[in-house]
Amino acid sequence: MPPGRARGFSLIEVIAALLLLAITFTALMKVAGGAIGLTQRAAQRSEAAMWAHSLLDSAFVIEPLRAGTRSGTFDKHYRWQLQVTPWNPAGQPAPNAALQLYQLDLDVRWHGNGHDQVAHFSTLRLGVPGAGAGP
Repeated sequence: MPPGRARGFSLIEVIAALLLLAITFTALMKVAGGAIGLTQRAAQRSEAAMWAHSLLDSAFVIEPLRAGTRSGTFDKHYRWQLQVTPWNPAGQPAPNAALQLYQLDLDVRWHGNGHDQVAHFSTLRLGVPGAGAGP
C-alpha cells in the first residue's frame, strides 16, 4: 500500500455495522418484552392458584358441605365462584347413605394484560348428604 493511504473502515462499512446492531438490538428487546409479559401472566396465574388452593382447603371445614353456588372476592383483583354438586360415578346412587362425594368447581377470575382471565379448579370432597341445600 502506498504510504499516503490510511487503513480503516469506510463510512459504508460503519453504517452497515450500526444497522445490523440496531436490528439485533430491536429483536432482543422484543424477546425481552415477551419474556416479561409471560412472567407477569405466570405470576398472576400462580397467585390465582394460591387463592384457589386456600379457598378449597378451607371450604366447608367449619360449616356442613352443601350443594349450591357461592361467589365472592379475594382482593380487589381476584374474584371467585364456587359450585358444589353431589358427585356419583356413572350416575349411580351412593353405596353408603351416610357419606356423599361432592364435586367442588372453582373459577377464579381477574383482569390481566387487557383481557379477562379465568382459571378453573376442581376437586372432590366427602360430606354428609342432606346437610342442607343452597349456599
